[in-house]
Amino acid sequence: MSQFLDSLKDRRSFYALGRDVKLSEEEITELIKDAVKNSPTAFNAQSPRAVILFNDAHEKLWNIVEEALKPLTPAEAFPNTQAKIAGFRNALGTVLFFKETDTVKHLQEQFALYADNFPDWAEQSNGIATANVWTALNAAGLGANLQHYNPVIDDAVAKEWDIPANWQLRSQLVFGSKEGDAGEKEYLADDERFRVYR
Repeated sequence: MSQFLDSLKDRRSFYALGRDVKLSEEEITELIKDAVKNSPTAFNAQSPRAVILFNDAHEKLWNIVEEALKPLTPAEAFPNTQAKIAGFRNALGTVLFFKETDTVKHLQEQFALYADNFPDWAEQSNGIATANVWTALNAAGLGANLQHYNPVIDDAVAKEWDIPANWQLRSQLVFGSKEGDAGEKEYLADDERFRVYR
């Protein structure tokens, strides 16, 4: 149990990422698949989807983000945006996480009593899968950080990688070698977050 908790404690947002990774792309792909497959989902819906981008595809994603943000960002702020995106582009790869919406709709129709809950449960399932992949990557020695450029990039991403219409983009997990420190994490006081009753 302590090994699992240590893995959770060790996971951090690493923004200085590179490509000096010992694992092969195949090993990283299998690690990501295993983490997603073994993440729980309500009603065993298995609604999380993942698209793994390496090399040119990874760089293309961050070119898409930069192009999408340019008209939305004040000119004086855009150099900072470009620098941030360049940091993501320097990483080894990105996992795009999606929610598969047809399954959610089917469950809403099948179990009307819980219909309002299924979209929330699907988001929770996606969050669990994302956190599990992030923790697994960290345990394998890779750093990562989570981004949310959806829905600004949704259409361009769908077009570039032929994403099905029923896959809704939820987040982008950038990963690579750890080229800097993550910094200390600050925690709220326990009495602000937890209650125990007996």
